[in-house]
Amino acid sequence: MNILQINNLSKTYPNGVKALNGINLEITNGMFGLLGANGAGKSSLMRTIASLQAPSMGSISFNGTDVVNQPHDIRKQLGYLPQEFGVYPKISAEKLLNHLAILKGILNKKDRKEQVTALLQQVNLYQHRKKSVYTFSGGMRQRFGIAQALLANPQLIIVDEPTAGLDPEESNRFLNLLSEIGENVIVILSTHIVEDVRNLCPKMAILSNGQIISEGNPTELVATIEGKIWTKIIPKKDIEIYKKAFDVISTKLVSGKTQIRVLSQQKPEIGFESIVPNLEDFYFATLFQEATKTP
Repeated sequence: MNILQINNLSKTYPNGVKALNGINLEITNGMFGLLGANGAGKSSLMRTIASLQAPSMGSISFNGTDVVNQPHDIRKQLGYLPQEFGVYPKISAEKLLNHLAILKGILNKKDRKEQVTALLQQVNLYQHRKKSVYTFSGGMRQRFGIAQALLANPQLIIVDEPTAGLDPEESNRFLNLLSEIGENVIVILSTHIVEDVRNLCPKMAILSNGQIISEGNPTELVATIEGKIWTKIIPKKDIEIYKKAFDVISTKLVSGKTQIRVLSQQKPEIGFESIVPNLEDFYFATLFQEATKTP
């Protein structure tokens, strides 16, 4: 069983931006979803865990090894797919993966060939192995990104916003691949897409302004707002009136009309219907409560 422990982790950049503020997390084998809006601090946290930057304060240990003081140890066991995965032009997928395998320390030629072939098959790119990676579609590049992240059998895999820009079919295929991998290792899925976390992750945390504001099992978290989410279709021009009167956690267009969702212990007024909450409702309710906290 792998264990990643993060204690009191903070990161302030030289320009004064405080990206992380006292993060505490313990993550074990399986898929762990880190959910947060753009700018919440997800990429800063991923980069710090991956030892690409040092924290300003706090500690990270992986299976008892200090990541901050012994970054080389974590890098040997780490697979990382950053949000922007740059690729080398004019080189085939097979050659590029082989090159990356050497950089990862797989020096035996036979072992390397076996692993490169197996990974290209696993991510369904074997038939495209002779093609240059720069000609790949977005989904194929993401799958290539996962193949390079899986080189040398990592025990900790970090994927940052992996489905951004993928069409639904590609996204589905990609997430299925991740969940297969995530049974015996730690996979941290950092995303702003609630659906990805709901479908895949038995454990999750919500990050906002560099702090963890909620953590647990998605189903159990959603159960805490059971009976407290109400919905109503309203004229678009009345949105501000409702926002002043009620705790409106989200609004969306449904068939050209505006549907609002309100957090309330009882029926807000006539015309509201109680609905079964989902993870998106919990996410928005949690962000709403955080934003309206009295300092």
